[in-house]
Amino acid sequence: MTTARPPDAAARSGQGPAASGGPAAFLRSALALDLRSLALFRVLLGSILIADALCRAPDAPLTLAPDGMLPPTLVRPFVGYPWSWSIGLWWDAPWWGYGLLVAEGLCGLLLAAGLSLPLTTTAAWVVVVSLVRRTAPVTNAGDVFLAALLFWGQFLPLKTPSPQRSWSCGGIAAWALTLQVAAVYLSAGLAKCNGVWWSGEAIGYALSVHDHGTVFGNSIAAWGWGGRLPTWATLVVELLGPPLLLLPRLRLPLVATFVLFHLAIAVTMNVCLFPWVGIAGWAALLPGSFWDQIGVGAKGITADGPAGDGLDRPRRLLCGGAILVAVVAFAHANGPWRQEQMPAGPRHAVQLTFLEQDWRVFGDIRRQRQWVYGRAELANGEIVDLLRQGRPLETVLPSDGFNGLGDQRRQKLFWELPKPEYRVFAAAIATALARQWNSNHPPERQVISLEIHGARMITAPEPGAIQDVLMATWPPRSPTGQGNLERFLRDSAPDPADADRGLPRPGG
Repeated sequence: MTTARPPDAAARSGQGPAASGGPAAFLRSALALDLRSLALFRVLLGSILIADALCRAPDAPLTLAPDGMLPPTLVRPFVGYPWSWSIGLWWDAPWWGYGLLVAEGLCGLLLAAGLSLPLTTTAAWVVVVSLVRRTAPVTNAGDVFLAALLFWGQFLPLKTPSPQRSWSCGGIAAWALTLQVAAVYLSAGLAKCNGVWWSGEAIGYALSVHDHGTVFGNSIAAWGWGGRLPTWATLVVELLGPPLLLLPRLRLPLVATFVLFHLAIAVTMNVCLFPWVGIAGWAALLPGSFWDQIGVGAKGITADGPAGDGLDRPRRLLCGGAILVAVVAFAHANGPWRQEQMPAGPRHAVQLTFLEQDWRVFGDIRRQRQWVYGRAELANGEIVDLLRQGRPLETVLPSDGFNGLGDQRRQKLFWELPKPEYRVFAAAIATALARQWNSNHPPERQVISLEIHGARMITAPEPGAIQDVLMATWPPRSPTGQGNLERFLRDSAPDPADADRGLPRPGG
């Protein structure tokens, strides 16, 4: 005696009508999403928004205030405003920037609770895009990934499901979210097809040389094969994972693999939101069979295939147009013409939707040692590193590298600061850091001068040579060079210890 399986469960496992009704039916089944998974996806996104708002709050005076490290007057041309819109750039008042964080936390609470959908999802997307662009120099891949997931979430039924005809949700929005998740890892995998990754050295470089490693990650990097095996495993997972999404039978082990992949990233690397946003994205792709096996809403389902997404015609057309924009953005960012500027029309469409598809995370990893330091002279004559909370100054390879600079967003800012497009923020950064220090310290420990340097090891004129570049000063030097003479005299002043050692004085 055999027991008949509900047609909906058979379709979700790849054995029902959807699995045998031709290519169109196969794709509908392969790209369908389960409403229970979408509910989990919604709760995770809401939780990430709350956590992000709390994590950003301590640095808000430096990153969101108009007189902080990232003044709106510099951020607007940096991001390409107004096509790259941000409500955070509408006004320059401090309360406006801080209000964005409050709005992010509130949207997170409403989203996690499933209230006022889909308006809450749209509001969350607007707030996240605005925050990301307002703080563009400290933005990372996890921020952009979060915005992309929220964008497609506007078109999906994210409400807490109840027993109904079908748990399975098909349609254009489900396809869009699935393809978006696949695009992130396919882009990242293609970018890693180079000698450093094939040699197995890339993750070791990222963890140690590039200072992205946690304590646990650095211990792995110190063991030769501990870095090589994860490097090759990352290539396999990112290149093979996206195509395997089309195979319903492999969906559950594939989701489990990527969740473990992101947990491994979280415990070995400092990359801010990325691993948690990745887990949320893959949670949306959990197949219905997972929920059936653990007994969540498995009874009373009698449908014979995925239900529709419930979109009206205007929203379906808008979703379809956005998919086209994302496809064009992916082709441009990952094709042979990525160095060329995208034509104005498609470029503005990508800016308006914030559907950028350049996910080349850690694609180009070089064995290059670089560091920054902030030489601050205090009123009592003490010399400290202002970038590292006033620690004794180390001008060559500071002992804790970029990890001593603060959270990952601040590390990212100072890693990129030597680049010409980021150097425009250097003076504002020096001014904001000096002002913040002086507001928190007594008169004898006030900063009287600050220099922010970027340095790196170079191979010419000889291996191990150091290139040290002064990127900003405070008080700022005048355009005519006022202050340079004082700096020269200070640096060339004799050190009393030199006489004790019998060393010649300058000019003597």
